[in-house]
Amino acid sequence: MTTLPVLPLTDAVLLPGMVIPVTLDTTTQSAIDAARTSAGKKLLAVPRLDGEYGSVGTIATIEKVGRLPTGEPAAVIRGLARARIGSGVPGPGAALWVEAAELTEATPSGKAKELAREYKALVTSLLQRRGAWQVIDAVERMTDLSELADSAGYAPWLSNEQKVELLSAIDVTARLELLVSWVRETIAEQEVTEQINEDVREGLEKSQREFLLRQQLAAIRKELGEEEPDGSADYRSRVEAANLPEKVHKAALAEVNKLERASDQSPEAGWIRTWLDTVLDMPWNTRTEDNTDLGAARSVLDADHAGLADVKDRILEYLAVRNRRATRGLHVVGGRGSGAVLALAGPPGVGKTSLGESVARALGRKFVRVSLGGIRDEAEVRGHRRTYVGALPGRIVRALREAGSMNPVVLLDEVDKLSAGFAGDPAAALLEVLDPAQNHTFRDHYLEVDLDLSDVLFLATANVIESIPGPLLDRMELVALDGYTEEEKVAIARDHLLPRQLERAGLTTDEVTIADEALRQIAAEYTREAGVRQLERALAKVLRKVAVALSDGGEAVRVDAGNLGTYLGRPRFTPESAERTAVPGVATGLAVTGAGGDVLFIEATAMEGEPGLTLTGQLGDVMKESAQIALSYLRSHGAELGIDAASLAKRRTHVHFPAGAVPKDGPSAGITMVTALASLASGRPVRPEVGMTGEVTLAGRVLPIGGVKQKLLAAHRAGLTDVIIPARNEPDLDDVPEAVREALTIHTVGDVADVLELALRPAEERAPALAAA
Repeated sequence: MTTLPVLPLTDAVLLPGMVIPVTLDTTTQSAIDAARTSAGKKLLAVPRLDGEYGSVGTIATIEKVGRLPTGEPAAVIRGLARARIGSGVPGPGAALWVEAAELTEATPSGKAKELAREYKALVTSLLQRRGAWQVIDAVERMTDLSELADSAGYAPWLSNEQKVELLSAIDVTARLELLVSWVRETIAEQEVTEQINEDVREGLEKSQREFLLRQQLAAIRKELGEEEPDGSADYRSRVEAANLPEKVHKAALAEVNKLERASDQSPEAGWIRTWLDTVLDMPWNTRTEDNTDLGAARSVLDADHAGLADVKDRILEYLAVRNRRATRGLHVVGGRGSGAVLALAGPPGVGKTSLGESVARALGRKFVRVSLGGIRDEAEVRGHRRTYVGALPGRIVRALREAGSMNPVVLLDEVDKLSAGFAGDPAAALLEVLDPAQNHTFRDHYLEVDLDLSDVLFLATANVIESIPGPLLDRMELVALDGYTEEEKVAIARDHLLPRQLERAGLTTDEVTIADEALRQIAAEYTREAGVRQLERALAKVLRKVAVALSDGGEAVRVDAGNLGTYLGRPRFTPESAERTAVPGVATGLAVTGAGGDVLFIEATAMEGEPGLTLTGQLGDVMKESAQIALSYLRSHGAELGIDAASLAKRRTHVHFPAGAVPKDGPSAGITMVTALASLASGRPVRPEVGMTGEVTLAGRVLPIGGVKQKLLAAHRAGLTDVIIPARNEPDLDDVPEAVREALTIHTVGDVADVLELALRPAEERAPALAAA
């Protein structure tokens, strides 16, 4: 153990063999003075990083004490050997004295020699990039491995923390391993930096070269009198060769003239070029030939969609009329064509969007889908003015450009979800687009030229007709897609949904088959809906579970009604009409929601208390008025109907519509309320197989309602067998699928007395307790 004064190094690390200058301040001066007065004239140089001393220092001697060129006092010290720092001891002067034990190194191993050769090669490669040939020669002459490793203390690419780690490594093999990894990282970083610099330099040189060439080319053209200001001559030739319509050609040439006069620095030049590019990209004279084979068109529609006879007939009618107009030469491009605007309205999942693609295939036209959901800006439809920054044409123009044809099938999806915002009403902007009387001169704000849309077949889709603005709906031909029957769902699942899901699941028909009975059970008991979206998801779930079973080494699977529960669990929907109507005061109504037709139960009860009517179930004003009318009718005509309605007048009557979280409104539940209240007053339960819809007047007349087809489809899905509808809705039965009409007994009535006669059970089946009450 040797007692030495401590020289703290705050911004340098001294390794054995190194010679470094140390700037003298109060602390370092004390250590230098103490070392010069001691017997051995040595000191212990210890790195102090972030205010903390290291555990290993370097025994050093003082070579010289003087001043730097800047005038600051300094000392030059030389590192001799590593030493481990012990405990502090008292000593002369103001310096810190410690006990230090000199560390001896072991004999280098063969691995150390291999590492030394690799380190020399790496250092040589790194220093060659910096041009430090004298340092390379010095490193090559070193034969002592410890000296070679400690010479890295001079390396500027190593941080002080890395040098402290090098000082703490006693074994020369460990030091060389650290140095080899650090130098490799440094070389890799330097290569990346050099590559980036090279790419930047090449890019700058290329840009400068191109700029110089362009300047020279402009000067040469100017001397020859062939100057082309801003490429306007190129635009002029493109306009002349584009075979544009007369008015568009004239407008394009006017813009080219403006471009020739515009300055290169003028923002107007950029606007004009963008406008010309848009006009030249439009398919002004491109039209596809319509399919004239009605039989082939019908085959395409039938192959793509089951049911939907109304839509298919309307498309074939359009095609037949167009064929006859073309035969007689009545169609003139640019005039009022025979373009149609069909609005496909129905609940989600009935195939409104996919029907557009089938129509395009049947007609042999291009297909473009324009999503309108959530649009609040009129400019999205009609385009922005060209003077605005970032101006773009409207979605109709972009659709034509995307289609590459002036007579595509354009599907305006979710037209009922348009909403007015601070930038205008997009629904109002669609009025001109969808009006067959004026869309042959549609004018986009960006293009500012007449655009003929009379040849475009527009299809609009909507879930709720009431959400479509009246003027917009007036310009469209409404075709309702009210939903599918159970047999149609089975056919769709078998022919369309199942093959698509098999492909997505990576399965084949040899590995899994699903029986029609299983498909029918899925449609009836697991996914009771108007469309087939949930049905497809259920099929996907079944196939995923089959894929797992096959991955575990199972054999081919056949899914039928017996094992369907294994894949989908217990059924979600079961017939509940018999259970709900087992007691008096409950009637089964039919309603239309945004998701299609549905069954709605109405419950009524009476209790002691202040006479009056309580309504619950989040009802709208129309429903509340219907309940008041129903109660007033029974109280005024109870004697004629053989019902003692006096009890309703003396007691508190409560009418409840279950599913209270769902808002309900509409004039179609009147007779259902009358039936529920009549059942409560008479004690005669309502027949469980009967569903009804219709509005009632104070005189007892049954008024017509809407959505007959959707309501009958819902009754069929719910397992009802008898349905009561207003007599004036009898013509609507023609729209109901024949299979549903055959499965249901449909009663058309005009008076509430007939409704009660059909809906209530016979008097002898009344509940004794309620009858007594």
